[in-house]
Amino acid sequence: MPMIETRDGTSLYVKDWNSGGTEGTIVLIHGWPLNADSWEYQAVPLANAGYRVISYDRRGFGRSEQPWHGYDYDTLSDDLADVMSGCVVTRATIAGFSMGGGEVARYMSRHGGKGVEKAMLISSVVPYMLKTDDNPDGVPEETFKEITDGLKDDRPGFLRSFFKDFYGIGMVKHPLSDAALDWTMMMAMMASPRATLACGDAFAHTDFRSDLRAFNVPTLVLHGTGDKIVPIDVSSRQAAKMIGSNAKLIEYDSAPHGLTATHHEKLAEDMVAFLRA
Repeated sequence: MPMIETRDGTSLYVKDWNSGGTEGTIVLIHGWPLNADSWEYQAVPLANAGYRVISYDRRGFGRSEQPWHGYDYDTLSDDLADVMSGCVVTRATIAGFSMGGGEVARYMSRHGGKGVEKAMLISSVVPYMLKTDDNPDGVPEETFKEITDGLKDDRPGFLRSFFKDFYGIGMVKHPLSDAALDWTMMMAMMASPRATLACGDAFAHTDFRSDLRAFNVPTLVLHGTGDKIVPIDVSSRQAAKMIGSNAKLIEYDSAPHGLTATHHEKLAEDMVAFLRA
């Protein structure tokens, strides 16, 4: 398997498609609790459009190593820097889905946005998920505790239920096949329980508001208005306002969190259009 070793010796699984692409490079950072395979419906069209597409499994997830430590966003953004260095990427767009938006934000501040020409935040947790006195529209701590307790008690059972909200699956609405849901479960269960819990804690409690000042490049902010996992009001609408004139906000009406699957064609089209703009 193609692996890149990070500065603390952790091996990360990396996909590098269309390395001879002439249109530019895009680095894709996956969401929680998935892996790089979850970008399939965007990675193929992006490569076909002439872009070099790099995606990788976050430490603790997929085919990457499963260390006990390193699930804070400083370390995770260092991992992103090491992937870009290992793949010799000097000019790229970096795109983060859900939890991956945090890596994008922390990379822009901690690493000065080195090598970044454009950024994308898709269904992202940025700028701050937790409800606090100065973030009154955030998600209550009790909700995150329920997630932690559910994962500890019955990780497969909790995730099966979680993914129904993730994709907006209801009694009548079923925007993707049972096989696709099973595939999602397989990706999630490849992750270590330690990484699943620790990363859940990281995206719940990390405040990215100060990181957004570092977004000095064109940034696509894209989110579904029906997202029950990361509500749009506390996330992408706020992120776009804080980034300011560099941000382009696109909202998908009534769309759920898992846009990479439920709205994969439109998302790929919007990503390519933004890259070409």
